[in-house]
Amino acid sequence: MQALLDTLATMALPTDATRVFHGRGGRHPGCEHWTLDAYPPVLVLTSFQPVDETELAVIGEALARRWVQIAPDGAGLNWVFQQRQPGGRVETRLMAGAVPEPHVVHEDGAAYQVHVLKGQNHGLFLDMAGGRRWVRAHVAQWPGMKVLNLFAYTCAFSVVAMQAGARAVVNLDMADGALAIGRRNHALNGLPASAAAGVSFLAHDLFSSWGKVGRAGPYDLVIVDPPSFQKGSFVATKDYARLMRRLPDLLAPEGHVLLCLNAPELGLAFLRDAMAELAPTLRFVERVANPDTFEDVSTERALKVLVYAAP
Repeated sequence: MQALLDTLATMALPTDATRVFHGRGGRHPGCEHWTLDAYPPVLVLTSFQPVDETELAVIGEALARRWVQIAPDGAGLNWVFQQRQPGGRVETRLMAGAVPEPHVVHEDGAAYQVHVLKGQNHGLFLDMAGGRRWVRAHVAQWPGMKVLNLFAYTCAFSVVAMQAGARAVVNLDMADGALAIGRRNHALNGLPASAAAGVSFLAHDLFSSWGKVGRAGPYDLVIVDPPSFQKGSFVATKDYARLMRRLPDLLAPEGHVLLCLNAPELGLAFLRDAMAELAPTLRFVERVANPDTFEDVSTERALKVLVYAAP
């Protein structure tokens, strides 16, 4: 736990949503089960294995000491602890302060609504910050793009694409509740959230909606950011291949694909070999760097974000 305490002792005041401590990257032996995220004005501590109250008390004291040193005048410490349980169960507790409602955070000038007291996903995947920056820069380079955002979740990619000058974005996700937050995220940023204005929100199963998705194309950019394993929705080892076969038909000439995979057990070759076999006309361009705050001892285990281009 010492590496986590050392990080707390030198932590700067977070202003944007970001990871503060990434034990999961394996660079801090003995702390592999700890992460600390900032969703200002709230800090979220997560453990991926059981911990006792004594450990939590030590961390809470360290947080309080540092907060006195860095917090704006009169700002109290707000922090939440989440315990990941076997079988996907989650226990979340407010340890100090309060959580705003609605809770809105910022990243690179964009605003997003989050929910840190329920569920294990908080509404904004912090490790995908590099992917969002790539999309913002790519769309800004060629304004007027049509974008397909698959497994859109709360539509953060759609927000940055529209801010950068996309003319249309189709967001598709099975979870209508997540898409409802996506609509609010567009509103928070003063962006349109209607098909008439070029932004669609489709609560569909992708694998039974190819006709609808195809008719709305072709697309200048296709973003694929699925869960690695979600029963009834997407299992990477089985379903990514089904998706890759369709990509060439979805893309406009010289269009691009952003392929994402967060599965430590599946290395880079899983994506690259499958793309070479199933979508051979698409050319590998680059791997997008992950945020420095998510540094990992193994690039194979870390989040993989790959760019491909059509002829």
